[in-house]
Amino acid sequence: MSANIVVEKLRFVPVEEQNVELVERKGLGHPDYIADAVAEASSIALSKYYLKKYGIILHHNLDKVLLVGGQSAPRFGGGEVLHPMYIVVAGRGTEVVINEGNSLEYVPIGTLIIGATKNWIKKNFRFLDPEKHVVIDYKIRSGSADLVQTYRLGLKSVPLSNDTSFGVSYAPLSTLEKLVYSVERYLNDGNVKKSLPEVGEDVKVMGLRIGNKIKLTIAAALISGLIPDLSHYLSVKEEIVNRVTDLTAKVAVGYDVDVYVNTADKPEKNVVYLSVTGTSAEHGDDGATGRGNRVNGLITPLRPMSLEATAGKNPVSHVGKLYNVLARYICDKVVNEIPKVREVYMEILSQIGRPIDEPLMAVVKLVVDEDSNFQSVKSDVEGLIRSELSNVTRLTELIVNEQISIF
Repeated sequence: MSANIVVEKLRFVPVEEQNVELVERKGLGHPDYIADAVAEASSIALSKYYLKKYGIILHHNLDKVLLVGGQSAPRFGGGEVLHPMYIVVAGRGTEVVINEGNSLEYVPIGTLIIGATKNWIKKNFRFLDPEKHVVIDYKIRSGSADLVQTYRLGLKSVPLSNDTSFGVSYAPLSTLEKLVYSVERYLNDGNVKKSLPEVGEDVKVMGLRIGNKIKLTIAAALISGLIPDLSHYLSVKEEIVNRVTDLTAKVAVGYDVDVYVNTADKPEKNVVYLSVTGTSAEHGDDGATGRGNRVNGLITPLRPMSLEATAGKNPVSHVGKLYNVLARYICDKVVNEIPKVREVYMEILSQIGRPIDEPLMAVVKLVVDEDSNFQSVKSDVEGLIRSELSNVTRLTELIVNEQISIF
């Protein structure tokens, strides 16, 4: 069998030229982001253990993480977490290995998951204590016999797809998409946290563009212990607006941008967005793997998207992870390396049991300049796809070493 590749011309108004555009990013401290991050951190920890102990990554999928929000009582100048949030990592994993002497070795899956989750929280939050504010649990069972056997067969050659699924991506990012992504990354940058420490990690950015007019709505959890009164709170909000406005002038040149922060606030009633730990998960906001950003870090309802959760799936043969990453990588290469391509959209479909370098279908749709030689462009794109498919297994190492961002 071989890969089926279709490259076609798309008669489509580029997103940048459409009148209305919507883009969202759920930031570092959003409950859905946390769920994705915990799933991926757990998978990476397990993958590294398998590699060190057995020389290969054994079968696992840890892509079912649920975060149940806790309860807190923030107040100006302080506050407490009353009930911790609860995180449970559910999925499948290889728990028992038969060694060369036919004795059983048990993999410390629970210890690895709990350790990975605590380490990720410690690394990314300043006020969320994984020992006091979070209860971490896991429900891991062995994989089904047929999927485990398919996985093992693939370890001897090119990995075999362990699901019938598809990956989706596109390129390039529009101005609004770049802006929404940049704003969240800016507000969660370490230098900004030093100069404006009141801004918590839970930052969500929603972008709306109508023509050349952009409205950015930002939800930012402000740290209650660093805000003594309402006046200080309002000054921090104003500073966020000013800083983001300065950033938009660099990213969205030629656009008229309005910035709104914590629009549900009712200062006259002392109703404001305070957080003890920096995340809304401390007080009833829940999260789940796969409900947040797609593989390019954004939620883009006007673009093709996969509903597949990339986080937590094994990085060897689960095409729900690999094909989303691969589609993004190929799309970026197409627009960067092949002239005359304005936009590219890609879907890669697997079939369970097929080698991952031989998808059932790889479809690329191109928006090209009017004066382009489409046959030449098509040939170049097909060659690029075949080259990247032949090297798809390299993605495993990049993912395990955290060299690729997937949400």
